[in-house]
Amino acid sequence: MLHEGSKEIICIIDDDEVYQYTATKSIKSSSVVKRVLVFGDGEEAFNYLNENLGVREKLPDIIFLDINMPYMDGWEFMEQFVKIKPKLSKPITVYMISSSVVPDDIEKANSISDISDYIIKPITQQMFREILDTKS
Repeated sequence: MLHEGSKEIICIIDDDEVYQYTATKSIKSSSVVKRVLVFGDGEEAFNYLNENLGVREKLPDIIFLDINMPYMDGWEFMEQFVKIKPKLSKPITVYMISSSVVPDDIEKANSISDISDYIIKPITQQMFREILDTKS
């Protein structure tokens, strides 16, 4: 739970540049957001988290994670995330965001306890607001 007046750091991990832009714009419209980190693949995001394990003010509060990406996809990212999670200096909430409506993807995401929810794209500005409001 965030303290009154605190600002969140949000992380978007997605290779779709149009989605990155629209999601960032929607998220920034919320008054509880301090910064938005954007990564084009899971490997880039994982390396950032791993390099900043103990730097609380650089770590995101929420991650919006795509499944299908080059280099390291969302599933591979989660495998690595679970390994470093105990070393992170603050809790991070992960939402799997995908255009996939394949039941296997949804079931797999639901079976990973570190994924808070599976959200099907497109995600609207209202949906972002509701997620940020419930977190803050």
